[in-house]
Amino acid sequence: MRVLLPLLRTARGCRVGPLVVARPPRGASAGPGSRTMAKYHREERGQPCSPSYRLFLKNEAGHYISPFHDIPLKVDSKENLFNMIVEVPRWTNAKMEMATEEPLNPIKQDVKNGKLRYVANIFPYKGYIWNYGALPQTWEDPHQKDKNTDCCGDNDPIDVCEIGSKVLSCGEVIHVKILGILALIDQNETDWKLIAINVNDPEASKLHDIDDVKKYKPGYLEATVNWFRFYKVPEGKPENQFAFNGAFRNKAFALEVIKSAHECWKALLQNKCDGGAINCTNVQVSSSPFQCTQEEARSLIESVSSSVNKESNEDADQVWHFLGE
Repeated sequence: MRVLLPLLRTARGCRVGPLVVARPPRGASAGPGSRTMAKYHREERGQPCSPSYRLFLKNEAGHYISPFHDIPLKVDSKENLFNMIVEVPRWTNAKMEMATEEPLNPIKQDVKNGKLRYVANIFPYKGYIWNYGALPQTWEDPHQKDKNTDCCGDNDPIDVCEIGSKVLSCGEVIHVKILGILALIDQNETDWKLIAINVNDPEASKLHDIDDVKKYKPGYLEATVNWFRFYKVPEGKPENQFAFNGAFRNKAFALEVIKSAHECWKALLQNKCDGGAINCTNVQVSSSPFQCTQEEARSLIESVSSSVNKESNEDADQVWHFLGE
């Protein structure tokens, strides 16, 4: 029997966004990732910069999907190419993320204590210093202790820092090459941060592993560690900690972490582990008891009020924070 969890009730208003598809640079030939690039549409509901805002994804056929569960993890099983869902464009502050506890997992702005969340600007950085997002079909199990960090997972998909030259869009789905990984320990939880690059980026052909990032983008990895170490300090929280003394692990290590997180996700979707409040509703995972039909998925979205919400809170933190020794 298919399971449909409670309907999403908070989003209001509807706008259909542009087609979201990664394209090769002008004049460049399409690589293996480009040939199979799936096309996704974005559909926005509610007012941006408000608690009601939701961004849903549709596939090429126009069917609603879950970006968490229905977009394949890998582009090609023989290539180091993965799908990445962009949640936060570089240089922006709004903490956008997939709503893992809502049906079809739309992207929303995180809310804490009734307020929309924005990351602080810590000198010399402005907002997020990469295009930030996640790998679909991965899950860091909060009940499973990671053998490398001795901490359990953070209950989310694996995060990705995309270091290409282009500022991407929220909801964009791109193909990335995995280059390495950083082990952030956040409140005693393992929160892996993948380092990756858009396969269509002009510099992608030069970057194959974490040492290439050090060579061709000097200072970027050090800035990444500093960003994650201090980004919660302006909120009055302590510095974050890292496994491996903040050292990055290479591509081979990262691929093993991804493999493990994908296995955890499969157990989650097959109802073989305790997923807590995670919403597993999907339309394309045939082995999952949480699979729903296209008609059921459409009714989930269309049940949301179509009235326009004109209220908006755009007061992102534009102050630069200077942290002393």
